[in-house]
Amino acid sequence: MIELTNVTKKFGEKIAVDNFNLHIEKGSLTIFIGPSGCGKTTTLRMINRLTSFDKGNITVNGTSINDIDPVELRRKMGYVIQEIGLFPHFTVFENIAIVPRLLKWEQKKIEQRVAELLELVTLNQSFAQKYPLQLSGGEKQRVGLARALAVEPEILLMDEPFGAIDPINRLKLQDSFLEIQEEIKKTIVFVTHDINEAIKLGDQIAIINKGKLIQYDDVAQILSNPANEFVENLLGQDRNLKALSLEKAKDYVLKNGFVTALDTEPPESIKKKLEDNDIKIAYVIDKNNHLKSRFVLEKETETKKQRFIHDPEPWIIERQNNIRETLSKMLEIGEKQLPVVNRKKEFVGIIQLSNIFEEVNKKTNIS
Repeated sequence: MIELTNVTKKFGEKIAVDNFNLHIEKGSLTIFIGPSGCGKTTTLRMINRLTSFDKGNITVNGTSINDIDPVELRRKMGYVIQEIGLFPHFTVFENIAIVPRLLKWEQKKIEQRVAELLELVTLNQSFAQKYPLQLSGGEKQRVGLARALAVEPEILLMDEPFGAIDPINRLKLQDSFLEIQEEIKKTIVFVTHDINEAIKLGDQIAIINKGKLIQYDDVAQILSNPANEFVENLLGQDRNLKALSLEKAKDYVLKNGFVTALDTEPPESIKKKLEDNDIKIAYVIDKNNHLKSRFVLEKETETKKQRFIHDPEPWIIERQNNIRETLSKMLEIGEKQLPVVNRKKEFVGIIQLSNIFEEVNKKTNIS
């Protein structure tokens, strides 16, 4: 999809990118990471000709980008930055519709596309008429992603898109982003300075220092075989623990060991289901499979009496949570089993603490 061959860029006498060679596969999510000033953003900006290169060549689908009109090239590539750049006096609808309108799409087609994109980034249709000042940082970033995807580009360039978001919402955005990429399968080049984000999101990681490509490989290979001391230091001493980020909750979802019930069912009916199946937990869902609550049937240790407890706001695990995050949450709140949901909050199954301990032990060499 994207090929960089012997690419060099200078700013005055300073070499920002030095004889850079890289092949990016179609449909992959490639992370550029390295210290500040290493050339990662410059390299990203050269792909859509926002920055020119001095030597070498960059091709997209086999065609040199120098042979493509720069405006046409950029319209075919989504671009998301940390500052987002939403127009403050435009509604969310108008912000997303900018490029389709430049391309003279029919109004009905624009309205349909904006509605599709709002659903994709899990913002309901009421957001269409809001203004950027009415949005949180995470909501703005979702709108920025929707705008970048408006004309269905093959390639998405992202420059530290979650860098300004607080840590909790940043994790949520990362999980949603992985769910979206699973669905849209775009070729994505993503710049970050956060090694944990790189490991969590990337299919491949390109490690850059002083304008040079130091190592380029899939995440597992980089974690197990860092190229040199620079890469080792970037990964940190806990790289065995970081390897847990490669395992996702979705890979450990169980479809049995629990009961589901509709939110229209009376509690006594749910209790009987649990007793008949000799199961402790029932998850309550609505007609659209959204998780609403849970019931727990347990015996008190001393009296052996049954307690039937309704939990209106159960803790959840997102499908894209990695096992490190999942384990941390389960140990923190003292739960051996938690429901797993997708980005639309639809119930997909459960995850059990016992099922992930073996993987933790293997990755961290704990006996």
